[in-house]
Amino acid sequence: MAYRQTQLSALQLQAQLRKTGDFLHLTRSHEHFMAAFCFDVECTKSLAKTKVSVLDTGIIIFEPLQHTSSKDIVLSSAVHGNETAPIEICNTLIKQLILGELHLEHRTLFLFGNPPSINIGQRFVEENLNRLFSGAHSQDSLLGKKQDKRQSEGLSNQERHRALLLENTVKDFYEKRDNKKCNSERFHYDLHTAIRGSKNDKFAVYPYRHNQPWVKKQLQFMLACGINTILFSTSPTTTFSYFSAHHFGAHAFTVELGKVKPFGENDMLNFTALKGSLIALISGQPLALIEYNKEDFSFFEIDQIINRHCDNFKFHFSDDVENFTDFAIGTVIATDGEQEIKTKKAGEAIIFPNANVAIGQRALLTVIPVEVNPE
Repeated sequence: MAYRQTQLSALQLQAQLRKTGDFLHLTRSHEHFMAAFCFDVECTKSLAKTKVSVLDTGIIIFEPLQHTSSKDIVLSSAVHGNETAPIEICNTLIKQLILGELHLEHRTLFLFGNPPSINIGQRFVEENLNRLFSGAHSQDSLLGKKQDKRQSEGLSNQERHRALLLENTVKDFYEKRDNKKCNSERFHYDLHTAIRGSKNDKFAVYPYRHNQPWVKKQLQFMLACGINTILFSTSPTTTFSYFSAHHFGAHAFTVELGKVKPFGENDMLNFTALKGSLIALISGQPLALIEYNKEDFSFFEIDQIINRHCDNFKFHFSDDVENFTDFAIGTVIATDGEQEIKTKKAGEAIIFPNANVAIGQRALLTVIPVEVNPE
């Protein structure tokens, strides 16, 4: 479906959104800019009132008006525009909140990360948005190719500008709550789908915590979402979830929900546990957490980070090999020019392979099984 870019006033936008609740449609129709506006809604069941604030295209905040929220929650999707299942899940929650069908207990910020890439059905327009956080948007280009001066000075494309806007939005959301005396608990779940299938259909990446302990309750929450495979990051990154975790102390994950599919082709029943857990979180319902048992999980940590350095980069496994497929020690899994890249440890498996990344960017991770002791 082609989306015609329209120029509507804030009052027209508000009227349209209040009628349909379809924030995704509004976002796709105003992919670069949307006039800011706000309004109040009332839940038909609890009669609780919520303030709805649209700040810009793809950016909408819900805040309870009749009580103090103890949690500040960020739910992001469409950081890669072709990852449609998370977009559909978030749009459903947004619609239920706007139409008064869902009670809101806690402040919640929804972000559709990269609206122009949604409209073209591609991962990104010019540059991978999920490599541009924690200030990477304003650093010299990571493309590794000779470029003109303008292109090498940071904010040189729309993804870089968007990353800066998203960072500032999250910062303001966490730091500018109405009741500053209330110490809120912060959360950020950045929802994705993977380029290829996975032996573990759903999994989550737990951002590096700089020697802070992994949080047991967060692992229990992932399990309640239907996710029992956790990949622990072992170093700082430029992903969106790491940005919130590191700079604002948020409980954060990059959540992978199966394989990329076009709009309308996702089996939404496959996300029942996730959707139910997110609803419980934002509406203050009891979370369906079971007692922690490490046997319920598959834990991995990142071992090798393999970046592409040469034009002649290729994998030595087929395109249908799934994430978390392991190889024997010493197997050549890729070549980068003349360099052979081999597995080095028992149980070493591949994840996020993408040979078509720009030179200088990550083409592959390998992971190994690990034991963890969360607190």
